[in-house]
Amino acid sequence: MTIIDTLTERNQAFVARRFSAGLSIMPQLRTLIIGCADARVDPAHLLGLEPGEALVLRNIGGRITPAVLRDIALLSMIPQIEGVGTVRSLNLVVLHHKDCGITRLMKFPGQLADYFGIAQEQLDAKAVADPHASVQVDVAVLKANPNLPGDIIVSGLVYDVATGLVETVVSPAPLSSGSNES
Repeated sequence: MTIIDTLTERNQAFVARRFSAGLSIMPQLRTLIIGCADARVDPAHLLGLEPGEALVLRNIGGRITPAVLRDIALLSMIPQIEGVGTVRSLNLVVLHHKDCGITRLMKFPGQLADYFGIAQEQLDAKAVADPHASVQVDVAVLKANPNLPGDIIVSGLVYDVATGLVETVVSPAPLSSGSNES
């Protein structure tokens, strides 16, 4: 049996037990989760999400990078395209985790700095080795971005791969006190 056989068999089980036709393209929980690509840290599983409840973007470290900011900007256009107005009351969750593979990439500072779109000398400010600090750094990056609507609610979590528990590091709060329009 090949991996494709295994995956298509699992898809059949999914269709039989969990598939829901006709889900809205707009997430039911009005939530976007930025998480890590690590196979141990699938936000849908560890947060108990059902299909259609949240958007999930995954990358190395679950970090806010220039590419993620572009993704958020493009995703924020979909409500307008769908005729439901602009993004309002979106919950943006930054999810980092302990024992993240991104820490192993610190041996390659040039590539890691390029990933963040910064100079190598600025890499320490990204707090790559500390998931609690890195969540705070990334929330600050989001809050400093004038192109995001100020009424987006942002929060930060850290997942412990040893216990399965998440910890709130940054409590939910609007990106800004004013309301930026985008």
